[in-house]
Amino acid sequence: MLGTYSYHEIFRKTIVAFGTLFNNIELRRQDEVMKVPLAYGPKDKFLARLDQVPDPTNKRVQITLPRIGFEITGVNYDSARKVSPTQKIKVASSSTKNKNVFMPVPYNIGFELAIISKNQEDGLQILEQILPVFQPHYNLAVKLLPEMSEIRDIPIVLNNIDYEDSYEGDFATRRAIIYTLTFTAKTYLYGPVTEPKVIKKANVEYYTNTDVNKAPREVRYQATPTSLQDRDGVVVTTLTSATDANDNLIAVADASGITKFDSIYIDSELIRVQKISGNNLTVLRAYEGSTAAAHTNGSSVFLVNQADADLLDSDDDFGFGEMTASFSDNKKKNFVSGNDEAI
Repeated sequence: MLGTYSYHEIFRKTIVAFGTLFNNIELRRQDEVMKVPLAYGPKDKFLARLDQVPDPTNKRVQITLPRIGFEITGVNYDSARKVSPTQKIKVASSSTKNKNVFMPVPYNIGFELAIISKNQEDGLQILEQILPVFQPHYNLAVKLLPEMSEIRDIPIVLNNIDYEDSYEGDFATRRAIIYTLTFTAKTYLYGPVTEPKVIKKANVEYYTNTDVNKAPREVRYQATPTSLQDRDGVVVTTLTSATDANDNLIAVADASGITKFDSIYIDSELIRVQKISGNNLTVLRAYEGSTAAAHTNGSSVFLVNQADADLLDSDDDFGFGEMTASFSDNKKKNFVSGNDEAI
């Protein structure tokens, strides 16, 4: 199980989504408007830069205040949001394949957001733009698994607010007012996405002995899904005369593309061909549970064959082609290789 590579960047997406909540906060002083800088990192790093001795030869600004910094503080499993681990999410990827993934596992990511300012007014301006949004949570819609088109609401919960004024000492000491907000992001982790093929054939081998490794098979039963209607839209011919629901003799323009025991599809009726004489077809009406109906002259005649069965999906209405064979060759079927092997 472990060792199957699976990386959906879910932690990264959750971190980015959390940060985007705070990347447009503004600070206004009279006619001046400034965007508050936002960066990922612990507040101690920013405070350390404030305490650095400035280099007089370096004209770059040491650090600007106010600013906002955030970081992850922990990751924890959330048992309260657990769902059945055996359920799967399925998305059709093609006509013959589905993408599957097991239900996600709930995890909580802890965040710490630090608002650092040099005066109280700046800090309060920023704080009042954040707090009204959380009551006490705010839902973020995040596309956690794009290949499955899976979008989840991630609640961001505000847990606590701490205040710190680091002004101490003489006038040469820098002052930093810090508001520390702790959050919990309730995200989900997904395992590997698989793409199994749709089952198109089922084989059953019957033995007269319970020891299938030594006893030869006697009978094989095979079932394949069969389409009950035209799906590829290919017209094989047309009717040359109208028919009512009781007609068992159908005249077509060209019967060369139809053989005995073929299934044809007219309007919404499936019909079985029993005999062909020139361009006249002796048929069995209302085949496979379809409804016999009248058809007008010139109606399109479709051939229902393997090409239509290949377009079947698991949610479609379909029948089964069944075949039974008897054996006395003292062999058994190897379902891994697909070959008949001697015992």
